[in-house]
Amino acid sequence: MKVAAIVLAAGASSRFGSPKLLATLRGKPVLQHTLDAVAEAGLDDVVVVLGDDAGPLSAALDWRVERRVVNDRPTDGLSSSLRVGLDAVAEHPSGYDAVLIVLGDQPSLRPSAIRAVLDAAATSSAPIVRARYAADGAPNPVCVRRSAWGFAAGLSGDQGVGAVIRARPELVEAVDVDGSNPDIDTPAELAALEAAEASW
Repeated sequence: MKVAAIVLAAGASSRFGSPKLLATLRGKPVLQHTLDAVAEAGLDDVVVVLGDDAGPLSAALDWRVERRVVNDRPTDGLSSSLRVGLDAVAEHPSGYDAVLIVLGDQPSLRPSAIRAVLDAAATSSAPIVRARYAADGAPNPVCVRRSAWGFAAGLSGDQGVGAVIRARPELVEAVDVDGSNPDIDTPAELAALEAAEASW
């Protein structure tokens, strides 16, 4: 199964007060941690959907082979970024069978969690395979087979694959993984994550 990754990184950071994906965690921007995990998991076609912070993020990160695309309407929400990413993958001549959808503001994402989802998706008949973290049940990353990409057309605002997972659980297989994978939405959440990691 040929899989491309889509990293959604076009959010407005309204609760953070400044571009959160540029905020520093362990000496690197938040988004860099996410991209590093995807690369370490072995995915070599990665589409990163950027928004209004495309210029600063492009300058601040260590890019590998990631393809950067810009959502010109990031205020339309997560659903619009997802469609931009899916269009970029669909247009690629490689003809991918599935996408792995990753959120850029989850710097705790581990390569092992990505591999667990991809390994399960390779043998599952489910259109959607998601992680299920032991600590909080969070669903990312999510692998979506091409046959299910059409779901994005019916999403609006800040709806993502989570809306489909809740509405159509019969289409979903969950893969249990250890730990947690929190979103970073506020400076306090970033500080809490940094403090927690320092105590490990």
